Amino acid sequence: MELDELNYHFGIDGVVEFAPGPGGLAQASVTAPGGTATVLLHGAHVTGYWPAGHEPVLWMSRRSWFEPGKPVRGGVPVCFPWFSSTGPAADSPHHGFARLREWEVESTGLDGDLAEITLVLLADDDTRRYWLGQFELRLRVTVSETLSVSLEAENTGGEAFTITEALHSYLAVSDIRGVRITGLAGAEYVDTVGETTRRRQGDEPIRFAGETDRAYVNTESACVLDDPGMGRRITVAQSGSASTVVWNPWSAKAARMSDYGDDEWPGMVCIETANIYDNAVTLAPGEAHTMEARIGVE
Repeated sequence: MELDELNYHFGIDGVVEFAPGPGGLAQASVTAPGGTATVLLHGAHVTGYWPAGHEPVLWMSRRSWFEPGKPVRGGVPVCFPWFSSTGPAADSPHHGFARLREWEVESTGLDGDLAEITLVLLADDDTRRYWLGQFELRLRVTVSETLSVSLEAENTGGEAFTITEALHSYLAVSDIRGVRITGLAGAEYVDTVGETTRRRQGDEPIRFAGETDRAYVNTESACVLDDPGMGRRITVAQSGSASTVVWNPWSAKAARMSDYGDDEWPGMVCIETANIYDNAVTLAPGEAHTMEARIGVE
């Protein structure tokens, strides 16, 4: 659907507007009294969130690709129907195909102080090339004083399937070396830096002194990112999710990533709402599952 048609069918004056985004990709701006978000139709990718009176909450790489068929680096990528490199085929796209596909707008709305856009992705011949699951996938972005991103997967076929998934939120920070994350004390995690190992978080907050890639499992706790350098705390709460991923590539890995600036790693950290490893989700025919991330700032 062209931008004029999107604005005709789904635009709301002063609330939802469709226009060319980075790389000319179609982008929706969603504005409520409490904040504004931007969402690409490519990948149903939230690229920005600005709560009223605050600096941007989401981080975007200045070297990100904005091209059809390529992932976007930063914001909130959608990882589905698998996380990381766990797809069924040798050429399975990293983190699944949902973030590489063009999504359709299903609805937009304004309800009091809440502005909302819902996008939908359906199974087709291209998705079945990688995965035989029959599904409907919806991403609902709700903007207010907080940002809510929910992902609903429904099994529309006749066979059960199992998914892993994540809302891969990149958060902007003043300096990764000076922030801390609380909320995961005592949780078990899979550490994938070096040899993959299982560890358990102590009572101390998470701090950063090198590459960090941890998948915390069997936890539904909210996380609080304390950033003294920016004078703020970001809370990432979740529902329908039992895993949380904490990630920063540090300098050496950042230098190996072609869509990530070599000097950008101090300015971001990922706190991802997920269902992976122990928490993979199996859906029977006709069954649906919703996972939601709620991001707020104080």
